[in-house]
Amino acid sequence: MPLYRAPTKDMQFLLHDVFSISAADILGYRELDPEFTNAIITEAGKLATEVLHPLNKIGDQEGCQLNDGVATTPTGFKDAFDQLKAGGWTSLDMPSEFGGQNIPYVIHTAVSEIFSAANQSLAMYQALTHGAAFAILTHGSEEQKQTYLPPMISCNWTGTMNLTEPHCGTDLGLIRTQAIRQSNDTYKITGQKIFISSGEHDLAENIIHLVLARISNAPKGIKGVSLFIVPKILPKEDGTLGSRNTVRCDKIEKKMGIHGNSTCVMNYDNATGYLLGEPHKGMRAMFTMMNEARLGVGLQGYAQAEVAYQYAVDYAKERLQGRDITGTKAPEDAPDPIIVHPDVRRSLMDQKSFIEGARAFVLWGATLIDRSHRLNDTESDGLISLLTPVIKGFLTDQGHAMTIQAQQIFGGHGYIEEWGMSQFVRDARITMIYEGANGVQALDLVGRKLAQDGGKNMKTFLRLIDDFINKNTNEESQFLQDCIDPLSTASKHLKLAVQSFHEKAPKHPYFSLAGSSDFMHLFGHVCLGFMWAKIATAAQATLNDDTTDIAFYNSKLVTARYYMTRCLAATSMHLKRIQSGEDLIMALSAFEL
Repeated sequence: MPLYRAPTKDMQFLLHDVFSISAADILGYRELDPEFTNAIITEAGKLATEVLHPLNKIGDQEGCQLNDGVATTPTGFKDAFDQLKAGGWTSLDMPSEFGGQNIPYVIHTAVSEIFSAANQSLAMYQALTHGAAFAILTHGSEEQKQTYLPPMISCNWTGTMNLTEPHCGTDLGLIRTQAIRQSNDTYKITGQKIFISSGEHDLAENIIHLVLARISNAPKGIKGVSLFIVPKILPKEDGTLGSRNTVRCDKIEKKMGIHGNSTCVMNYDNATGYLLGEPHKGMRAMFTMMNEARLGVGLQGYAQAEVAYQYAVDYAKERLQGRDITGTKAPEDAPDPIIVHPDVRRSLMDQKSFIEGARAFVLWGATLIDRSHRLNDTESDGLISLLTPVIKGFLTDQGHAMTIQAQQIFGGHGYIEEWGMSQFVRDARITMIYEGANGVQALDLVGRKLAQDGGKNMKTFLRLIDDFINKNTNEESQFLQDCIDPLSTASKHLKLAVQSFHEKAPKHPYFSLAGSSDFMHLFGHVCLGFMWAKIATAAQATLNDDTTDIAFYNSKLVTARYYMTRCLAATSMHLKRIQSGEDLIMALSAFEL
């Protein structure tokens, strides 16, 4: 079985050459020198390669089993999870007062990619716990923080979020789960939730469910939804575990992928719950978790593409088939390896340029989150709010497409389970669906995020690109112009798309909605183009300093030019689709489709 190799060198390049994190004015960044970050990332990579990834296929084949309400995870998962806990990997960026290490979120993000690429199903147990803990940290009372955060940060207890019900997914105003207040200020929670990742398992001694429910006599719709902490086992006043709560997993869903993660149907039968945050303000608290989860899911999209790409490159170098059209490249063999063929090389370059650009995009997003949280920077907070649906939607759409391209490199073998490529395609597919399906992300982007704060956040983004272009326009460097000119054109396409929405939407209500997915992809390509322009500028500057690793930086320059020339051109297509309007999309009636 091929090995997963953590992209530690690329991460170090992005953190220090492109984003210069140790020179940033963000609290905690000064300590992030190259030696420190390399030690963390290298150790995470070692754990991923030696422990997590060998279990990936086992998790896919065995799945999770449910017997009388008790779920067991695949062979080896419990020991691997214990190693994650023992190494402190679950607590990297959490506050030290609750047992965390208070390392900036950007490092947590880099480590999360490594673990997700190695074994997405296993990594999800910790990732969901991280999001649930952050929601409690942000919205919980002091007593709730003291009770739940230490064991959740250590992952002795894990966490979930319970939103979806059989009759509603995106429209959470339709939820029926009820919360009845008791005399002791607890609530009795009754209802059913479906698609609950990590809802029941054997990795931790307790599971803390965050459950959306409706308090009796609450306002109708989304304004009447509240969020509750509902433990599997109720903690005593001293923090030890007490009696079993009346919450039960009745089914583990049989899914297309992520078999190693237990996706559960959860039933609450007068279960004891504790209000998290204010009554009827549940979505505010839940979105604290959802927004982090959406960045994490975008990360999953390109992480699966990364591991699939690694498999594909190794296979393309070894698989012998045909001869190079310009002459024999491997005379010692009967045919040449397929990596000599231009169409195989094209596919690998598509994958490589997307993955490395996506990694830069998400790490940049993580620095915006750090700046927002650690400096209370409102501009960064607004910017990451705007970019979140792009990170989630665009990176998972493209990430899944790249796993398919990697599978295609294997030909017929890619369709055979023993080669492992099918799992990457199947596991990546869920990222386009959960934490808000990508069509919903696109609608959120054009319907809410563009107009947020009077369009201020989009203006900030466009100003960043304009400032970068103005600063780096250099007609003496043809290479840099080969990156700057396409970025300038693509950003103009983005501006024209925004202008089209402003002009047409008031009189044509379907116009923006019809163009929403194309706009999300146009925006995503501009973001990756921006990242590749930054990468190219940093790589060129390093080469000018007589670096000892010329091949690495030359590779960055070539890949940057590839993306800017071949991939960024897609913005023109998406703009034309947006400007074509809604007429053809809505021309046939519902009965004619």
